[in-house]
Amino acid sequence: MKINVFLVCSIISAFIACSSNSPDEEKMDEDLENPVQGDDKEEDKIEPFQLSDLDPDLPSFVSVVDDTPEGMEWVKVEALSDEFDTWNEEKWFNSFWNYGNTPVSMRSENSSVVDGKLNIQATLDEDSSQWFQTARVHSKTKISYPMYTECSMKTSSISAFNTFWLNNGDINDRDEIDIVESNANPTPECSDQTTKPSNYPWTPWDFPTQMNSQYFIAKNGVTERHEDNFDTRMLSDANPNKGKTWDETYHIVGAWWKDARTVQFYLNGEPAGVVTTNQDFTRELELIFDLWTSEECYLGGLPQKEELNDDSKNTMRVDWVRTWKLEEK
Repeated sequence: MKINVFLVCSIISAFIACSSNSPDEEKMDEDLENPVQGDDKEEDKIEPFQLSDLDPDLPSFVSVVDDTPEGMEWVKVEALSDEFDTWNEEKWFNSFWNYGNTPVSMRSENSSVVDGKLNIQATLDEDSSQWFQTARVHSKTKISYPMYTECSMKTSSISAFNTFWLNNGDINDRDEIDIVESNANPTPECSDQTTKPSNYPWTPWDFPTQMNSQYFIAKNGVTERHEDNFDTRMLSDANPNKGKTWDETYHIVGAWWKDARTVQFYLNGEPAGVVTTNQDFTRELELIFDLWTSEECYLGGLPQKEELNDDSKNTMRVDWVRTWKLEEK
């Protein structure tokens, strides 16, 4: 996988260019003040449920509101599914490129499978400028639409992005779908909305419950990007994880990559925003998990170094990941 080490620079630039003052962001603020969860008729269909009761053999939303097209069925992709009983080297590998202008250092030692969970742990290298030691895990198999993938994850409690995403390419030519980039504990300075201008990029004060979903299509150095950020507070009253923070419990985050231009995101079995692109996705993509941080305040800011020595805070955990292709019956 060829990803430029300065990929984060383009991501940060895109955040600045595309995230501030967006109509979607203004609408989200209104939705949180007046929480109406999507289509009233669809919400009326949702009966109270527990995440443990969802059918593990199908996408979680099938057990909540089944939007599977008539005449189609979900077929499990085992190469992109894992219950993480052990580390499976036939399915996963680490990459070691680092995000530019950050203290991040990617290492294989910081990813492991422990007690049935994929762990990505941040540890401290006090003597290095790359003091935030962490890991990135990729699938060896790539996939394209129509497909659905989801994982059950619980984030770290430090100021860092805990991510589940799909990608293939480099800074100038790539397709990327970010299902979730969640930061459960942005720094007090960064999460203080009263000190930020009205056009401040992103909303770190909402990060503990905000999903942060987006896509990128880069061709010949020109990048298209847009986001549709959901929030656990916008889930239906029937959902057991409504309003819960990312590090409070395990959340199921997923994406139905429907076609060349449409991705529907899901959170705990419910629709959680949709993006429609202006140009086609053209690449098969890998699944990726990683944990990283940046001093940029609109990304949440850097954690305290001593927090990286606290095993109760410094680890992102993935209980399982499951993937399906949508095929004709």
